[in-house]
Amino acid sequence: MDKSYIFAVSDVHGSDEQLETLLEYWNPEEEQLVILGDLCDRGPDAQAVFRRAKQLKEEYGVICLRGNHEDMLMKFLDDPADNVAHYYRNGGEITLESFLGDAVSSSTPQELVAALKDQYPWLIDYLDSLELTYEWGKYFFVHAGMDLTLDDWRESTVRDKIWIRQGFLDVPNETEKTFVFGHTPTMKLRTDGQPDLWVSEDNKIGIDGGAVYGGQLNGVKLSQAGIETTYRA
Repeated sequence: MDKSYIFAVSDVHGSDEQLETLLEYWNPEEEQLVILGDLCDRGPDAQAVFRRAKQLKEEYGVICLRGNHEDMLMKFLDDPADNVAHYYRNGGEITLESFLGDAVSSSTPQELVAALKDQYPWLIDYLDSLELTYEWGKYFFVHAGMDLTLDDWRESTVRDKIWIRQGFLDVPNETEKTFVFGHTPTMKLRTDGQPDLWVSEDNKIGIDGGAVYGGQLNGVKLSQAGIETTYRA
């Protein structure tokens, strides 16, 4: 706990201009930046977002977690033929276009992966470096959530950490931790349908403002005392 605060953001989905705007509120000297995953897919500027995250990680020690969309990209890179359909259904084609342009429409999945690995080796290194969770005092940061139906929630699977909804959102949090997560747009969690943070009575904080769905990109400044400030872009 070197820094006094956390600044958390999640589910950028290729919205680099919004991320740039949001990060104007971040104070690197006092606040540890934590990015909860899903930097790519659905939005147009995934390459720019990945480059920004990579630079921030190298210069400021930013904590970058793996979301389900980074996981789908990694699976596509590992086995393009078997994973291309699932990845494209989830907005992956636009991510590939941000790196490879018009070649995406005229190349096989295998050719696209070969080109990515040849032209952008830093992307592979970045994806391989992603963590699944991060703990800071009473807070537990994870992309989607943890399986709270288990006797020991820490035994949640990798898939749960990046995909879970049922078993986390609908199960009371009886742990000692406050979970900070993305993945599920807060418009679907809040009774008023707004894209602001969702804060439950049992210490769950959802921060995915559904930016790529016409919502907003949320940022939250946290201390061990609780939520200090919220930001939007």
